[in-house]
Amino acid sequence: MKTRILASCSALAAGLLVALGAQADLAGQEFSAEMVQRGPEGPISTGKMYVGGPRMRTEMDHQGQQVVRIADEKRGVEWVLFPDQQKYMERPLGGPSSSAQPPSLAAPSEDPCAGMPGLTCRKLGEETIAGRPAVKWEMVATFQGQTMKSTQWIDKERGVPLRQEMPGGQSTELKLVGTETLDGRSVEKWEVTATQPGAAPTRTFQWYDPELKIAVRQEFPGGFVSELKSIRVGKQGDHLFTIPAGYERITAPTGMSGQPMR
Repeated sequence: MKTRILASCSALAAGLLVALGAQADLAGQEFSAEMVQRGPEGPISTGKMYVGGPRMRTEMDHQGQQVVRIADEKRGVEWVLFPDQQKYMERPLGGPSSSAQPPSLAAPSEDPCAGMPGLTCRKLGEETIAGRPAVKWEMVATFQGQTMKSTQWIDKERGVPLRQEMPGGQSTELKLVGTETLDGRSVEKWEVTATQPGAAPTRTFQWYDPELKIAVRQEFPGGFVSELKSIRVGKQGDHLFTIPAGYERITAPTGMSGQPMR
């Protein structure tokens, strides 16, 4: 599988910086978990995550209704289900409104833009970033009629951008802080620093589980926290990753994402 820790190429195309994201390597360990998001004043939302082979399912409440997302990497599609209405939408996996991370790297030495339309990559060599060996890439993306260029230094072990330099002087750096234990699991703590001209740097922290190949906790500026709890490793049933019988396929209105047509 090519999906690893984050969406490097699609994030480049959209002008976004995503590090270690909360998506599993879909070729990794199968498991289920509770998803919890909290703000400074307390819980914001809860949900569930199921990862089974090349498939992922998340369940969340959105504006009073349950929304289920199923990403199937092998088939290259994502389904958004609305159980209250027994309706669903289908869209390409890794599209602009997709909740799952698109493919990034099979290995740092391989072309990270392979198979991704509108993206071209050129290998510039190898360097050491924050004490870790990395492969330097120049990436050129065409998105909504615009061409953007980025430089990324991809960690040779983890396959994540240790440094990204974007148009306009924006940049982000990823640094391994150390190892910790969360809920009985050994994890790596990473610091992500994003900078842009005329603004103070912002820092987030992410705890990456090497066995699950996923960030199990993220802390954002302002006191916001996203984490996985009650992780249970084991085989996940096929029924979790299929559309139930009787569901009606619908098309999302232009500009809308993750919401059913009325």
